[in-house]
This record gives sequence, structure tokens and C-alpha cells, in this order.
Amino acid sequence: MERFYRNTKVRCILALVCCALWGSAFPCVKIGYEWFHIDGAGSQVLFAGYRFFMAGVFTFVLSCILERKLITMKKSSVPYVFAQGILQTTIQYVCFYIGLAHTTGAKGSVINASNAFFTILVAHFLLKEEKITWRKALGCLVGFAGIIVINLAPGAWGSGFNLMGEGMVLLCAFSYGTSSVTLKLISGREHPTTITAYQLLFGGAVLITIGIAAGGAVRGFTVKSTILFIYMALLSTVAFTLWAELVKYNPVGKVAIFGFSIPVFGAMLSAVFLKENIWTVQNLAALVLVSIGILIVNMPEKRSVI
Repeated sequence: MERFYRNTKVRCILALVCCALWGSAFPCVKIGYEWFHIDGAGSQVLFAGYRFFMAGVFTFVLSCILERKLITMKKSSVPYVFAQGILQTTIQYVCFYIGLAHTTGAKGSVINASNAFFTILVAHFLLKEEKITWRKALGCLVGFAGIIVINLAPGAWGSGFNLMGEGMVLLCAFSYGTSSVTLKLISGREHPTTITAYQLLFGGAVLITIGIAAGGAVRGFTVKSTILFIYMALLSTVAFTLWAELVKYNPVGKVAIFGFSIPVFGAMLSAVFLKENIWTVQNLAALVLVSIGILIVNMPEKRSVI
């Protein structure tokens, strides 16, 4: 399996699959807010909690089927996996939903895309083999330029920097970027699917607790909305599981850089499902920049540490 996940083509394809799945969550969440009558931060956090806890259940069941046994963790792994769930699921999505309620979608998506920068920066300090090189830095700058381009619109940026808005989204990006590195650090303790299952269960349960405490409610379960909810949980199961495998067997930076494609996939899929117009020179230029950034980071290089 290690040789399979280390293959450059496999890494690129699977990372893009993960990002496409995460990108599809943007229109799904918007549609879900309407179908499930989501209103207010408490309901948003509760909705996220239900989704990620269910994703944990799906991952757990899938792992048990594949392993042909009940998957368990060593006692020594519990604190690490629980902390991973708090960082990767709970903190990230509490900050994301609160922050997005206090800033524009354009500013939020650009700031959130900075998680790739944070991943490479944190890896530079925590992983000896993951130092920042000029090529990594250049790839990040080009990819981030694509995210800025796709969000350039008159009046989209609003004004100022609000701690509860832009500040929370920035904290969300830092949480996600850091969690990619900590996932690498604990990947040797348990199988990636085991870590994914339990961190989603832990993180999702805490989100549910916060959502209920904040007075949140999720209503409107019909056949149609339930199918949407199951898809949202499954996309998290597949994306987080594949991502964990990729991070375990590859340099974190060469996986994290693909995160720049998530807003691009989100925009493209929003055009399909939300009827938003994306076929502009601006959006196509953003796609090209993101693609170039990914290619730069994944090209072989002589190590020249910054």
C-alpha cells in the first residue's frame, strides 16, 4: 500500500478526488440549510455535528468490514486521536461556521484557502523532513493567487478585519493546516481509517454537544433531504480516509497544496447545483493558477531550504 500511495499520479488523482468531494460540500451545505431549516450558529454547529458524527459511524462500519473485526484503539492512542478530533473536526468547524456568519463568502473562502500555507509552515517546524523550499513557497504563492483571482468581484471584500469574522475563519484555516501535520505525527500509532473513524466520532460528538447547548435544531428530514445528508456524511468518510492515507505515506506539503483546488471545485459545482455563473475569464484564470501551483509543488526538486 505504501508504494501505491507514494506514486505521484496516484497521489495527485486521489488528492484531487478528496478536494472535489470537499468542494461539493459548499453547494450541499447551502442546499442543506434550506431543506433542514437551519437558522443561527447553534443550528449550524449542530448540523455539522450530525454530519461528522455520521461520517464517523460510516468510517467505523467500513473499517470493521474491511478488517473483518471490530476496530479498536490502544489505550495509549486515545488522547492523541481525541485531540485530533477536537482540532480537525470540532475547532475547525465551529470557527468556520461562526466566522462565515460575520464576513463575506469571498473573503471567507480566500482566508480559508490559506490552510495550505499553514500546513507547510507548521510542518517546517514540527517535521524534520518537511522543510520549506523555494519551490514549495512559489507553488503556494501561485496557488493562493488563483484563489484571490476567483474571488475578485466589486464589493466582495467588504471592509476591515473583524475578529469574529475574518479572525475566526483564519483560526479555522490554522486549525485545519495544523491538523494535517498532527495527523502525520500520530499516523504510526493506528491505521489511518481507525484514526479517521474515531476522530470524526469524537469531534462530531463535541460539535453536537455545543450545538444543543447553543439551542440549535435540525428539522425537515424527508426522503430527499435524508439522501443529501447521507451523501454529505459519506463524502467526509471517503475524503478524510483517503487524505489520512496520503498524509501517512507522503510529504505533508505535497498533499496539502491540493487544498487550493477546493474553492475551485466548490465554484464549479455551485454553478451546476446552485445555477451560479462561473464561466468567465476570471474563473478560468484561477483554475489555471491553482493547477500550476499544484504542479510546481509536486515537481522533483533539489532541496534548497528557505
